[in-house]
Amino acid sequence: MAVWGATFVSTKVLIAHSLTPAEIFLLRFALAYVCIWPLSKGRLRADGWRDEALLAAAGVTGGSLYFLTENMALEYAPASNVSLIVCTAPVWTALLLSLAYRGERMTRRQIGGSALAFAGMVLVVLNGRFVLHLSPKGDLLALSAALLWMVYSLAVKRPAVFITRKVFFYGLLTILPVFAFQPFSVGAEVLARPAVWGNLLFLGVVASMLCYILWNAAMHRLGAVRTTNYIYFNPLVTIVTAALCIGERITAAALAGAALILCGMWRAERRPASGNKIPR
Repeated sequence: MAVWGATFVSTKVLIAHSLTPAEIFLLRFALAYVCIWPLSKGRLRADGWRDEALLAAAGVTGGSLYFLTENMALEYAPASNVSLIVCTAPVWTALLLSLAYRGERMTRRQIGGSALAFAGMVLVVLNGRFVLHLSPKGDLLALSAALLWMVYSLAVKRPAVFITRKVFFYGLLTILPVFAFQPFSVGAEVLARPAVWGNLLFLGVVASMLCYILWNAAMHRLGAVRTTNYIYFNPLVTIVTAALCIGERITAAALAGAALILCGMWRAERRPASGNKIPR
């Protein structure tokens, strides 16, 4: 999540070099797929078409469609709106799992910690500018992105390297129709620029291959609710990175929000005292 919170800087650099969001996605996922192939070669296979369909759904919801809806939302709505709405993914994940699986219901302690972290995330995203503009089209696209990530979180059931390779494959496959309307136009001269290939390496190898493996492994070990709660760290890392790399100002409200995020996550993850029952 710390790496994902910093990826916006690399994406902004690439956009400044005339790459479109779809082109960035294609290049980073293609690079990630090539790098992960030797690690997953000869691993498990899907058990029938239903299993393969689930893996395809993971590739679409956690890959092409997620990135498209998030980037399209930024064209119609302010970045603050989009950040806030996309970061509600833990709320939707916890709500759906609590309705579907009794064993996945959050405890009161976890609900309180998540609420604190959510409030802190709001303060960090707004960063002292308490102005939101309703943009129905953009807000709905951002909500779609949050719901897509929720579906992706629920679809991750297989070992990390195997499912990550499948996510990259189906993400690449389903992004291709976009280029029928917006042809791929990144030339060799652009790719040869150090700022371009350097940021693509970061996005493809670190932010995509490595981080998706780590995220899927965390989902497999911790479960969807606990893992998606860490999304609240994303805006915190983003605002720190923005201050260090592009000189954005951090306000007192953002610092208060950072404290709430850390406090809320600590409360949600803290183990109860031995002998005490966990209230549900």
